[in-house]
Amino acid sequence: MLKDPTATYEVGYLYDANITHNLTEMAGEASIYKALWRPYQLKKEFKKLPKNNYTLELTFERECVTLAKDIIPILKKGLKDLKARPEYFETFNSPNGWGMYEHFVPFVEKYLEACKKYPESIIIISR
Repeated sequence: MLKDPTATYEVGYLYDANITHNLTEMAGEASIYKALWRPYQLKKEFKKLPKNNYTLELTFERECVTLAKDIIPILKKGLKDLKARPEYFETFNSPNGWGMYEHFVPFVEKYLEACKKYPESIIIISR
């Protein structure tokens, strides 16, 4: 556990997972890309930022808090779609084998379960 010097509580990771960015197209087709890789973009305030300003976007991402419960409905809907149309989503498999439907679905399932288990936890994404 890490001690936050400005807080009276300990912080640490409750869930940690890694998946290749080769799955972004598949995630986009399932409408879960932002929930998985850029949850801060789901915030209403993000839409008010000027377009193509990387500095402002980075600052917003660092200061934005997204809770697990905020992305649960998105992940549920996307997972349902992934499971309902496997043949379609398999067309987005990475040709090099790094980014396959068969690995993505279990990843999303586990991530969703972690969000349900820890709904008040803060989502931190590392890309």
